[in-house]
Amino acid sequence: MTESSIAYLSVGSNMGEKLENCRKGIVALTNCGDTALMARSPFYRTEPVDYADQDWFVNACFAVTTTLSPEELLKRIQVVQRSAGRDEGGVRFGPRTLDLDILIYGDCLVSTSRLVIPHPRMHKRRFVLKPLCDINPNLMHPIFKVSIEVLLSHLDRADGDEAQQVVLMDD
Repeated sequence: MTESSIAYLSVGSNMGEKLENCRKGIVALTNCGDTALMARSPFYRTEPVDYADQDWFVNACFAVTTTLSPEELLKRIQVVQRSAGRDEGGVRFGPRTLDLDILIYGDCLVSTSRLVIPHPRMHKRRFVLKPLCDINPNLMHPIFKVSIEVLLSHLDRADGDEAQQVVLMDD
């Protein structure tokens, strides 16, 4: 029997039916026998970061148990994103129908040309840390060795891009 791992992911959309895109993306990723949903944060309306000339996003985080390797999970994510209408390429950090990212995968550290785990910008993103904190505030960042709650509290005291607005939606 293949061993299961716990992975934490983010989901976002700022095109079309944003909330529905996020919900369908989570279902599509977790409707196979090898990946199961454990927890999901509330959904948030979030201000765009890095490329500001676009509509606000809907974002959430969720945890899964999976028997897929990190690379296999990435392949599954890419299939789900394409089936949701996401184009490869386009403006970096620009508009997208569906964006799924692996944030943390067990205690794995991965750094390849296709995949970096933990996600290299998660500690700078309120739209990731806030919903991740909702589902597991004590989750430890595998490189920084501090909890998600501590990372979020550092953003709460910071200025600049990290201070983007994150507004709870009615779920």
